[in-house]
Amino acid sequence: MTATASHDEVVTEVVELKTHDGARVSGTLRRPAGGARVVASLMHPRQDVTHHLLVPELLRRGYAVWTQTARSPNNDISLVHEQALLDVAAGQQFLVSRGYEATVTVGHSGGATLFAFYQQEAAKSPRDRLAAAPSGLPVDLPGADLPVPDAAVFLAPHPGQGVLLQRLIDPSVTDESDPRSVDPALDLYAPENGFAPPPESSTFDEGFLTRYRAAQAERVRRLDQLAREHLAGPDAELAKVMVIYRTDAEPRSVDLSIDSNDRPYGSLFGRTPHRANYRLPGFARVTTPEAWLSTWSATTSRANLLRNAPGVTSPTLLVELTGDQACFPSDAKAVHDAFGATDKTHVRVPGLHFGQPLRRGETSGMARAAEQIGDWLTQHFEI
Repeated sequence: MTATASHDEVVTEVVELKTHDGARVSGTLRRPAGGARVVASLMHPRQDVTHHLLVPELLRRGYAVWTQTARSPNNDISLVHEQALLDVAAGQQFLVSRGYEATVTVGHSGGATLFAFYQQEAAKSPRDRLAAAPSGLPVDLPGADLPVPDAAVFLAPHPGQGVLLQRLIDPSVTDESDPRSVDPALDLYAPENGFAPPPESSTFDEGFLTRYRAAQAERVRRLDQLAREHLAGPDAELAKVMVIYRTDAEPRSVDLSIDSNDRPYGSLFGRTPHRANYRLPGFARVTTPEAWLSTWSATTSRANLLRNAPGVTSPTLLVELTGDQACFPSDAKAVHDAFGATDKTHVRVPGLHFGQPLRRGETSGMARAAEQIGDWLTQHFEI
């Protein structure tokens, strides 16, 4: 099903697609009225990117732009990444049917890992693809058509939902049913452990950080076990949800000396993570056991950018934002090194994770990133 409209020399087409497993997804194709030979795809596993700030920038440079949702946009309670790959595939099949000379995926933030995971699976022979999610839920990737994009752009690519959550999850929680339970020895926001209230940067010693990171991994493993118990219990057919408390406790948010870049004090959720940690914002606050194991567990999720990167063999551009609060300098270097492409480029531009400028009045990070993406695309494809 499609609907087409033309405004100000841009033709817009709204499309509904059916995935290989029968789900419905929607997308919006915008193209210059005179046509385009190259199309850029933007998608995120959890968010609706229809109005992403890159859309007008890429259109202005003569590229068609495809923005697409996964099967449950802006509601990630039941997000299974293996199913989301079938959503990506439906969009890529549609673009192939339109006859573009080249398709380019543009993954921003969590969209980066989604597209890298997709490319990794698409590049395999069908018989070697995943046939189930970590929970055991069947997903027919072997039987699906997974077109391989011609190029890939990664903008502010965080390491994957699960890896990111493990960095953010508060390991001082001692009781998963009590949001205020705290082990003082692991409390990131305790002054005796090195915390300083904003805007002063905290200072954590290496011993504390080592214990803290190990405890974060241990909490994730405990939640893995809880998810498996839900799935294996006598009432396994009953839909269950997991409530994950306190998921805004990344040491780098408040100690700016760790993996330093141009980021301001604070996390993706604001300038006061010591307060936000106890409030509603945060990743994976409510999730199903299936979604936990597929998306949010660093232990079991296959959507892991560093592990997926070797499967990305098409020409690749990585745009690092120098004030990023989720993709740190060590991440960007490791991922760039891991990409399987022989033609790969890593550039750095000033900006925050979501593309805001570092300082009020400066050019936005998104505009700077668009300039780099446009120049790189021009070098690789005729428009």
